[in-house]
Amino acid sequence: MSQEFDYDLVIIGAGVGGHGAALHAVSCGLKTAIIEAADMGGTCVNRGCIPSKALLAASGRVRELRNAHHLKSLGISVGNVEFDRSAIADHANNLVAKIQGDLTNSLKRLNVEIIRGRGQLAGAQKVAITTDNGEKIITAKDIILSPGSVPFVPPGIEIDGKTVFTSDQGVKLESLPNWIAIIGSGYIGLEFSDIYSALGCEITMIEALDQLMPGFDRDIAKLAERILITPRDIETHVGVMAKTVTPGTPVVIELADFKTKEVIDTIEVDACLVATGRIPATQNLGLETVGAELDRRGFIPVNDSMAVLSAGEVVPHLWAIGDANGKMMLAHAASGQGIVAVDNICGNERVVDYHSVPAAAFTHPEISYVGMTETAAKELGSKEGFEVGAVRSYFKGNSKAIAEGEADGMAKLIFRKDTGEVLGVHIIGLHASDLIHEASAAIANRQTVHTLAHLVHAHPTLSEVLDEAYKRAIAS
Repeated sequence: MSQEFDYDLVIIGAGVGGHGAALHAVSCGLKTAIIEAADMGGTCVNRGCIPSKALLAASGRVRELRNAHHLKSLGISVGNVEFDRSAIADHANNLVAKIQGDLTNSLKRLNVEIIRGRGQLAGAQKVAITTDNGEKIITAKDIILSPGSVPFVPPGIEIDGKTVFTSDQGVKLESLPNWIAIIGSGYIGLEFSDIYSALGCEITMIEALDQLMPGFDRDIAKLAERILITPRDIETHVGVMAKTVTPGTPVVIELADFKTKEVIDTIEVDACLVATGRIPATQNLGLETVGAELDRRGFIPVNDSMAVLSAGEVVPHLWAIGDANGKMMLAHAASGQGIVAVDNICGNERVVDYHSVPAAAFTHPEISYVGMTETAAKELGSKEGFEVGAVRSYFKGNSKAIAEGEADGMAKLIFRKDTGEVLGVHIIGLHASDLIHEASAAIANRQTVHTLAHLVHAHPTLSEVLDEAYKRAIAS
């Protein structure tokens, strides 16, 4: 530890990224402090991944137990299935409290100093902390910015937190409206449509772009629509934006054509969830005190080592991780970036391999993906002069999926035809979020379908869906 600084490392923001960075820093021998103004654990633990998974687990059970046809096919019959909304909400709240406590205790156990207050840069290697008792300045050899993100609310939409709300309030499940509008069909909108439809709500899904699930591979999106939307009590509007949303009883939504912005309809619903993505929480971080500034979208510019950039040049001893740098807005990506930043602080050069970072939507069934979509791979192929292959394998042919009576689903494998290197894998089906990691490891290790096709998978398992895809790829 350098004697001229209070700490080797100060981290602003104790979300999943900041937490992972702090634990790694301690293991590397750095005297570390972490500053948090709000809830320990950030968005993921308090308002995102953790509570939403608790709600999805409970609502998924309700869906399963109410699916008499499915249960009958397994030789099971169940009487009237009832649930208690407040008890389901408590399940999510209790889980948040537990994970938040575990996270805080893990930092304390390793002697990471937790400082409660609002942190911002006060010049090179200096942080100002504002608390109810005033302001103090601390110094650190290195500083990591990890302020996270907040829900994006488009203009014209008024939030009251009760009848019109974002995912921040949605995870509290304070009510089950008879009819709810969900604005956005990305993974947040999809997961909430899964929860609300399982618990008996009628849904109107509003997507401004001209197709549902615009960020997903098209084949997966089409199948997802057939499994997750069409058979459920979900009405959809595509190419349509919510021009104005006015809270109240009822909530009044003006729908407009996304291209022309002309109002085409007005609907009245009991509630509205705004699931239009997230924006970085990067205001008032004091970047100007070190000569750095945000990019035009509000992200902190960084290089592949997570070092903050100013006009393309590295700002010494300053790093930014997680949603705030806009590289990949996923909790586990933030965690990976935190570890990479600490490694670089310690002189071990490392970068993040974004191609191998998987993502998942925890719907029933789940959707997961890693690497490129077929469209992106073909664009790269035409630029670099290689042909792209794409094969599909189906859960309908998988013994384990058939045994579970859950045979809806598909795995899609995208690869280079010349070398056989795996470029992307997309899965919709039972336990897709767990299955994707085999593909993630394959991409990380630049493996080819020729090698992967000769791996032996346990039988009968869902993983054989990928085995089948590899074998189809070498036969194609």
